[in-house]
Amino acid sequence: MADISLIQNNQPLSFRQQLALTAKLSVPAIIAQLSTILMQYIDAAMVGSLGADASASVGLMNSSLWMAWGVMNMITMGFSVQVAHRLGAGKQNEARAVLRQGIVACAVAGILIASGGIGLSYQLPLWLGGNADIAPQASVYFLVFVSAMPILAMNYLAGGMLRCAGNMKVPGYLNVGMCICDVIFNFFLIFPTRDISLAGITLTVPGAGLGVLGAALGTVAAEIICATCMMYWVCRRQPDLCLRGDEARKSYIPTTEVLRRASKIAVPMTLEHIIFCGAQITITAIVAPLGVVAIAANALAVTAESLCYMPGFGIGEAATTLCGQCHGAKRHKLAGRFAWLTTVLGMVVMTVMGGAMWLGADIMMGIMSPVPEIVDLGAAVLRIEAWAEPMYAASIVVYGAFVGVGDTLIPAIMNFGSMWLVRIPLAAYMAPTMGLKGVWIAMCAELIFRGIIFLWRLVARGIR
Repeated sequence: MADISLIQNNQPLSFRQQLALTAKLSVPAIIAQLSTILMQYIDAAMVGSLGADASASVGLMNSSLWMAWGVMNMITMGFSVQVAHRLGAGKQNEARAVLRQGIVACAVAGILIASGGIGLSYQLPLWLGGNADIAPQASVYFLVFVSAMPILAMNYLAGGMLRCAGNMKVPGYLNVGMCICDVIFNFFLIFPTRDISLAGITLTVPGAGLGVLGAALGTVAAEIICATCMMYWVCRRQPDLCLRGDEARKSYIPTTEVLRRASKIAVPMTLEHIIFCGAQITITAIVAPLGVVAIAANALAVTAESLCYMPGFGIGEAATTLCGQCHGAKRHKLAGRFAWLTTVLGMVVMTVMGGAMWLGADIMMGIMSPVPEIVDLGAAVLRIEAWAEPMYAASIVVYGAFVGVGDTLIPAIMNFGSMWLVRIPLAAYMAPTMGLKGVWIAMCAELIFRGIIFLWRLVARGIR
């Protein structure tokens, strides 16, 4: 039976064992990623039933929220990758020290990001081109989410620590639970009190009728529950990381050495993500003048496409864990084999998902919006994007492999250059004449280009 301890104990792994270990780590990570996207999908569908303005107000803020979430996730990666290296080298006590210090450092970072977001929440929708009909709802939606950033920081940190320790199941299960909680909370918070007929019986279902605000509050409440459970597991139940007895009483103050290593890993990724999401916000600004239907169709199509590419991110997390542990154990050739194995797996999975998206684009959009114009436009752009999924998978998984060995600077520059030198100029050029379809053609071309350059670097440099 393939187990992560085979890497730590410097034991040989046959190809069959490598494949089994890759699948063992990838499947729970894929489930976790899909559950997270399903939660966004459910939010979009529930809010979409309220009309185009509600969908547009949520869609307008998504790119800004992704920036905040992504920056927080990159910061936590600076600590979780160190844990993978130390566990790979068999240094459990050092791994626990990194966990303790990461809790404090990431909590502080979460508070700082939340403070900045709260200060920007009122003006941001207007800066992004939102009109008076959608700006107030968009502002409140952003405010609720960004205020919960310290809680989300703990969720990201604990999940990253567990995955880098080879435990994909617990984060997977808890993310599924978060998705279920989100549906329940949204059901009561978004809609007003209403009558529902079941098997000929009419039931009065209480509801707060908060609309867009209810969607934000429901998701944040689900995240709080998930973060609490995740932190409990990593600190009390995970064998090689749990903080009990003397370990719980040791220093939590971040040391210069741990912060330096975290910065070396996280700073390039964080800067790349900020610039990358700045490009996404620029795309939002390019789409905004196209009207409410285009804004809503763009936002809902991005959410729908996430069902296709999030399995790639799950496999990318497995690549980070496997390559990180191999790097810590100084098994560099094995790290390279895992990099290629996970990349091929990601490309196969996302090719299948891309085909499913192309065939089911109308159904996917129809679930999220009752507005025919939004459904038709969203389905059209999803079919454009489906062609990019295999190469998008390559860029995601190869990037995860490089992160696992702490190689983040050049991959970050590659992501930055691809977005700003290919996607943005093409989108700005095509949008005035081709509308939203032109923006998504630019996106498709850029993702194919990005996948090519990441595969080229994997071939040229390898994993070491």
